[in-house]
Amino acid sequence: MSCGEPHEMDCSEVLDHLYEFLDREMPDSDCSKFETHFSECSPCLEKYGLEQAVKKLVKRCCGHDDVPSDLRAKVMGRIEMIRSAEAGHQEDVPATAQE
Repeated sequence: MSCGEPHEMDCSEVLDHLYEFLDREMPDSDCSKFETHFSECSPCLEKYGLEQAVKKLVKRCCGHDDVPSDLRAKVMGRIEMIRSAEAGHQEDVPATAQE
């Protein structure tokens, strides 16, 4: 998806990290880049609006259920394991390959 115009951030990068933006799980400086991109790119803005609406709908319909603490702990543990593995992988890659 792209509007065909050049942007500071590539549309695919924006869409790959859209949920991190929606959930505010990124630094403010990155959020600002996303907001700039959305102001310049109507297809990405449309996708953002759609995903935001879906997220609100899910919260409204399913946001009242309590999550069992053991399930929450398992999910959080799995997330941490994945993040650690990704961080470890980044350290294994030579600096020139990361750029």
